[in-house]
Amino acid sequence: MGRRQADSKFGGFAFLVLFLIAIVSCWMAYLSFSVAFKRNSDTISVSSSERLRSDEEEKEDGSGCCRGIEHLELWGDAVKWGSEFKVNSSEECCEACKEMCKGDDGPCLCDSWVFCGNREACGSRFGECWLKKQKDALNPDRRDSGDRVIWTSGLIFGKGEGIVMLKTEYGVLHVKLLPDCAPRSVAYILELLPLHHCAGCQFYRAESRGDSWDPLGNHIEHASFGPPFALIQGTLEAHGIQFEEIPVEACPTNIRRGSVAWVGSGPEFFISLANHDEWRKAYTIFGYVLPEDMEILEKIAELPTIPEVWSNINVSVLERPIPLRFLRMKEKVLEK
Repeated sequence: MGRRQADSKFGGFAFLVLFLIAIVSCWMAYLSFSVAFKRNSDTISVSSSERLRSDEEEKEDGSGCCRGIEHLELWGDAVKWGSEFKVNSSEECCEACKEMCKGDDGPCLCDSWVFCGNREACGSRFGECWLKKQKDALNPDRRDSGDRVIWTSGLIFGKGEGIVMLKTEYGVLHVKLLPDCAPRSVAYILELLPLHHCAGCQFYRAESRGDSWDPLGNHIEHASFGPPFALIQGTLEAHGIQFEEIPVEACPTNIRRGSVAWVGSGPEFFISLANHDEWRKAYTIFGYVLPEDMEILEKIAELPTIPEVWSNINVSVLERPIPLRFLRMKEKVLEK
C-alpha cells in the first residue's frame, strides 16, 4: 500500500528532516554499541552503560559449535565409512567425529570429517559422513578444493591437541586452536606454521586491565569498561602470504580472558586480558591462550607505550612493536 504524499512543500521538508534525525540517531546508537580496533578507522570503545547478558542467555547459546569449510575435501584414513554412515547435516557429521574424541585416554580416534550435503550435486552420496584420522592434524591432507568440490570438511582437536606456539621475545604463548568454531580462521593459522619467519606479524598495542578488571579477568563492579581496554593487539599479515578476508565465524561464547580473536575479518587480531561480556559476540574467536601463559601477556601490557587517539578513543601503542611467529609444538603440552 502506498503512502499518501504530504500536501505542502513544508510538510515534505519536515518529514525529510525527521527522517534524517531518525537515521542519525540509529547510527549513533549503533556506534555506541559496536567495538572496533583498527587504528586507521576503528577503535575499541564500548559504552559502560551497556547491559550485560543474563546468565540464562549465556547458558542457552554456550553449548558449542561444530562447523567446517564448504567445497573442501580432506583425505585421510577412514575410521567410519560414509557409504555406510549417513546423517542429515554437516553439524551432525562433525558431532559424530567429536564423540570419538572425548576423554583423556589418548589421542582422538577421529580428528577430521567429510560430509556431502548438496542433494543435487551429491546424488546417491547425499548425506555421506566420512570420519577420518589424519597422519598430521596440523597439516591435514587436502585432496581437493574449489567450487566444483561437493564436500564440506572440518577438523576436530581433542584435549591436548591442536596447540601451537606463539613465540615472542618475552616468552612463548601456547594457543589452543578452535577449528570446530572457526575453521577458516584456523586454516590460515595452519598456513603460517611452516613459515621460517612471519615478517610483518607483530604486537603493536598493549593495554592493561587497569582498575576495571581483577587478576582473573572479572569486571569490577561500577568500574569503567576502559580505557585501558585490557588487551594486546597486533597483526598476522605475513609478508609473502596473500591474506584474504575471513568471513565472520560466529562463536557461542563472549570474549573471555585469554581469547584470541580477529578484529573484523583480520588480519588484525587481539588477545584479551579480561572477560569482555560487554562486547557480546562481536568477534570471531579462533583460539585461546593457555592460562599458565597469561603472565607473559600481563608483562607485555606493562611495557612502555605512546598515547594515540583512534576514532576519538584513547589507546596505548607500544613504543617498540613486538615481532611474533606461530610455530609447531615440539612436545605435547598437557591441557588442564
